[in-house]
Amino acid sequence: MRVKPLFVIISTLSLFLAVVLIYPSPPVAPSKSSDSTSAKSDIWSVQRIVEWRPCKWWLQSHLIPLPAKSNGYIRVDCYGGLNQMRRDFCDGVGIARLLNATLVLPKFEVAAYWNESSGFSDVFDADYFITQMNGFVNVVKELPPEISSKEPHRVDCSKRKGQFDYIESVLPSLLKYHYVSITPAMSQRRDRYPKYAKAALCQACYRALKLTESLEKKANKLLEAIPKPFLSLHLRFEPDMVAYSQCQYSGLSPTSMKALEAALGDDRKPWTGEAARIWRNRGKCPLHQMRLPLYFNNVVTKSALLSGEDFETMHGNTKAALDYYVSINSDSYMATYFGNMDKMVAAMRAFKGLYKTLFLSRRAFAEFTSKGLEGKLLMEALWKAHKDDFIKGRGSALSDCFCEFKL
Repeated sequence: MRVKPLFVIISTLSLFLAVVLIYPSPPVAPSKSSDSTSAKSDIWSVQRIVEWRPCKWWLQSHLIPLPAKSNGYIRVDCYGGLNQMRRDFCDGVGIARLLNATLVLPKFEVAAYWNESSGFSDVFDADYFITQMNGFVNVVKELPPEISSKEPHRVDCSKRKGQFDYIESVLPSLLKYHYVSITPAMSQRRDRYPKYAKAALCQACYRALKLTESLEKKANKLLEAIPKPFLSLHLRFEPDMVAYSQCQYSGLSPTSMKALEAALGDDRKPWTGEAARIWRNRGKCPLHQMRLPLYFNNVVTKSALLSGEDFETMHGNTKAALDYYVSINSDSYMATYFGNMDKMVAAMRAFKGLYKTLFLSRRAFAEFTSKGLEGKLLMEALWKAHKDDFIKGRGSALSDCFCEFKL
């Protein structure tokens, strides 16, 4: 007898982040009238032709010895949600190795938006990180006395555009001040990194960042409480991302509409008329969970699976760490948006050899609904579109740490 997977929903709705258990009817499943290839009730059962795996040059690399003398100290200043900060810190590790700098444990900025005040060591095991990075880059918890009394020289890289080069733009400040802080640029060119710098980034992101012992214990407690097998579904629909998309939505609650209007402000208005239709058909509009052909019952939040004391004392980053841990260890993972968390989860699942990962296509959903498809016809069309993505390994957009393998 085949066991239907449970769903764990990790949803970001307005300012609310939750994990939910649901007993579903099969999502995106074809009807009996579908062709024989599509008629399988489980999209994961189809044979894949491509997988993304950790590159051998990184896993089996022979490290180039670190230079005897460091050029100075670099601290990575991280902003936003946990997974954005994780991404920036991983980039910062690669930058530190590129510039022959000693890495100072990062500064996690207090974020009122995320109700967050926890630091790096509240989430990640600092000693484990330092041990795992041995030979890749030098890492220190504390600065030497002659440096610790000074504030770092700030080099703002985050808004730089074009082909940003850290050797040209940051190294001179590092050599002059010996202690700098940076937030990595989104437009950096990692293809210019030597492999020893790329290897440091990969080692940091996929081997060295481990949750603290107490947080991992809570994460395992939550994971063990979830019946198996289960699928983790990340529903992300936040005021800022919806406002940035400039898409219109009907049927939102008054509270959601108020939050969206506040995020829009006076200088950003939704597209209307033909422009709105074209924009949506390009897949630019975040998927709203009320429009997805998914049906749930028996909803349970993650707060119900942990004791009240465990859950209520946790901040945004530590709660996000639980979501991340459950997602990378779920039997399968699905997301409605390709954000920082989804990219990190997809990459770590690939690192762990877990390939039942899928990103719902906004473009496909817009295309099919614009043609008037609904109900079973819509589900069949979406099933086929996502089946092809799964077979060909499309949609993950994994980092430089991963290479394509033909099966």
